[in-house]
Amino acid sequence: MNPRMTRDQLLRRGAAGITLLSVPGLLAACGGGGGSQSSSKVNDVLNFSNWPYYMDTPQTLAKAGVHKPTTLQQFEKKTGIKVNYYEDVNSNPEYFAKVQGPLSHGKGIGRDIIVSTDNDRFLGEYISNHWAQKLDKSLIPNIANLIPAQQHPPFDPNRDYSLPWASGMDGIGWDEKLTDPVTSVKQLFEDPKLKGKVGVWNSMGDTLGLVMLENGDDPSHVTDSSFNRAIARVQKAKNSGQIRSFYGNDYATHLSTGDLAATMAWSGDIANLADPKLHWAVPEQGGIIWTDNMIIPLGGSVPTASTYMNFMYEPKISAQWAVGANYISSVTGVKPGAEKLDPKAAENTLTFPTAKTLSQMHQNDPAMLNNSDYNKKWLAVQGQ
Repeated sequence: MNPRMTRDQLLRRGAAGITLLSVPGLLAACGGGGGSQSSSKVNDVLNFSNWPYYMDTPQTLAKAGVHKPTTLQQFEKKTGIKVNYYEDVNSNPEYFAKVQGPLSHGKGIGRDIIVSTDNDRFLGEYISNHWAQKLDKSLIPNIANLIPAQQHPPFDPNRDYSLPWASGMDGIGWDEKLTDPVTSVKQLFEDPKLKGKVGVWNSMGDTLGLVMLENGDDPSHVTDSSFNRAIARVQKAKNSGQIRSFYGNDYATHLSTGDLAATMAWSGDIANLADPKLHWAVPEQGGIIWTDNMIIPLGGSVPTASTYMNFMYEPKISAQWAVGANYISSVTGVKPGAEKLDPKAAENTLTFPTAKTLSQMHQNDPAMLNNSDYNKKWLAVQGQ
């Protein structure tokens, strides 16, 4: 296992997620719209695509004892810009497949900001294929508040095209009414009581990273042998009927409705579902750290998106977001600000992980994420 890490080191590992790609995307795509050029003026509407359970809401803030307008409401009031906020990123491969077609033809997709993860290959493709526009840093003076650990990731060394939205951790969630605590991938894949009630992600990095740790292999240095061992273990669990399906963020709905008894789950989602029967833990053999990043796709308004990014990088705003979203911010000064809003905020180990949790975190090998043969095998195990 790796030595104990600080929060700064945790996020640095997450920032090391992937390298740039130069090959075209492998997935077919559909949909999209809008022009390919961005105007120089700030628009009165911002179109923002994000993952579910990833924003402070009146409900999540009230749970933390914070009775203030949400960050989206505050942004609209301060700037006069209306936000159309879409929770339509279910998984990185699904969203990439949806937008690849128009972007590859230089067309917009009707969005000013989209969010993509560094432990999948797709974030690198958006940037290397020139489907992401440069940020207007003159409109983002608060970029100075980006923590040092996240300032120079390999996929965007100078942060010309991206800014972190949040970091999180891969773990296991379960329904206490349907199962005893599920604290290992071995239990998830082999407990007969869970047969047909187990979920895993359709993201290769997230799923195989946890499986490799269970196998005693290092997900940050993947070999053909360690990859094949992980694939074989997933294939066996699928063939036996243990795994119900491969999910994006929609696993959360299936867990909350009882379709799943246990599932691979992202750290903040279970807290944001606010269901007392649902629980989350880092597997006994360790978890994976990742960072989701905001980018401005072709056709998006660079000034409008940059204005929003600047707003979110105000420490007091990011502190409120962190309290309400239960994910890890990359903005300096968040913890003191969160504690002003909620004196118990520091006790939220999803937003401010403990030293023990940090010591269990690992990163995925960029070479695995970018290996075309590995990606083909991963699609095959899902039946694609």
